[in-house]
Amino acid sequence: MNDVPIIREQRLQEINNYIFRMPSLSTTVTKALEICNDPNSSPNDLNRVISLDPVLTGQVLRIVNSAYYSIPNKITTLTRAIIMLGVNTVKNLVLSTAIIESMGGKRSFKALSSRDFWTHSICVGVVAKSLAAIKDIPVAEREEYFVAGLLHDLGKILLDIRFPGEYAQALELAKFEQEILFRAEDSVIGINHNMVGKMIAEKWHLGEALIDSLFYHHNPDKAKDENRQFIAIVALANIYANNFKIGSSGDHFSEDPVKKYLLEQVGVNWSTLSDLRENVLEEIEKARIFLQAIKKG
Repeated sequence: MNDVPIIREQRLQEINNYIFRMPSLSTTVTKALEICNDPNSSPNDLNRVISLDPVLTGQVLRIVNSAYYSIPNKITTLTRAIIMLGVNTVKNLVLSTAIIESMGGKRSFKALSSRDFWTHSICVGVVAKSLAAIKDIPVAEREEYFVAGLLHDLGKILLDIRFPGEYAQALELAKFEQEILFRAEDSVIGINHNMVGKMIAEKWHLGEALIDSLFYHHNPDKAKDENRQFIAIVALANIYANNFKIGSSGDHFSEDPVKKYLLEQVGVNWSTLSDLRENVLEEIEKARIFLQAIKKG
């Protein structure tokens, strides 16, 4: 009798129970997301909600005034930050810091390296945002790509927390067999980070595009048509980070089987991506402010 489906079902239930017990995003963050998804809301509505949380307000202003945004004059009020950057950018900034603060501390990592993981994740975010610019995606929407890249491997953190011994085995299997990590996760644990990431994103109501990017970033061809280009850009950015070994979140394969498909889907060639390297490394250092602005885990 094949026990794999039973084990998979058990693991899914364990993860589901764990996620159910996880704290929700703060009321401030939840309300900020609701406001930004309401076409009838105004920047003042967002300002009123975030201003009720002085810690979050301080984090936002710290990042806004960092080299990541390179705004020439110091911004001292949330109102000014929203005017300068736009509602969507501030929303994504709030979302990123809240999630990293919730799950990103060093104590959340067992088999994975916290520094390598976040370097990889920031790289994927930076490259995804750069690709969005190359494809002339509106400026107001580009931060969505950074956030999707930053959070694409969120499910790995939870697997590492919940099954540290088995996750170490999955990492070893992926390394020595040159196997894509999500397949090694399936083999050893019975569930992969794509599914777990999707479950976390659904609990936190992160929106369809982000939910799909966490679930389909290794299988972008299976995503819904309306999100396929978005996910393809994130997936290609992930391949870039793995190819140039910028950080690591456990993948060691030399050639991703979907690389050619993604280059065609996004409409760029590999040399265009390679030319980004110097700028990407600079932007990664600037984007580390997202990690420095949170409480140390």
